[in-house]
Amino acid sequence: MQISKWGNSLAIRLPAAVIEALELQEGDDIEVVVADESTFGIRKKPSNQTLLKRLHKFRGRLPDDFVFDRESANQR
Repeated sequence: MQISKWGNSLAIRLPAAVIEALELQEGDDIEVVVADESTFGIRKKPSNQTLLKRLHKFRGRLPDDFVFDRESANQR
């Protein structure tokens, strides 16, 4: 990959293999995660629709012994 100037920023072009593996499309958000000085990873950020679907799956799945305590939740 080569670094290029894009306005006042620097940019990289992702190889087609990365685009296909992450199923990226124009307009998708990605995160670049730096592991150390010479290693980084790229992951696709989930869309709002995907996050909403995950939230709906989670709904109602709290442990049986879970008790919501409003006082402790609002303590400062």
